[in-house]
Amino acid sequence: MIVAFSVGISGGAAANEEGSVHDAVAAAVRVVRESGLPNRTSSMFTEIEGEWDEVMDVVKRATEAVLLFGTRASLVLKADIRPGYSGELDGKIERLEGALSKLG
Repeated sequence: MIVAFSVGISGGAAANEEGSVHDAVAAAVRVVRESGLPNRTSSMFTEIEGEWDEVMDVVKRATEAVLLFGTRASLVLKADIRPGYSGELDGKIERLEGALSKLG
């Protein structure tokens, strides 16, 4: 499965003086990267690929890491559950780029 998720934080000292929460986001992304599962982070979401239990465990631990920076977290999660498939984090993009190249 592939999960795209975003964790928002509020309360406490969640944001720095510029209103950014990048330190909290960095804590979550560190958990994801240290998991060893295939992943990528963009400006809005982090995507992670693996089996259901291992992916959800990483999302939970990333959310807990963010909570160290505030008193409340908001989690947005979208999942592509396709049993029997792996390597789709890159595979889906490769197929899309191939389709686009055929369009000229």
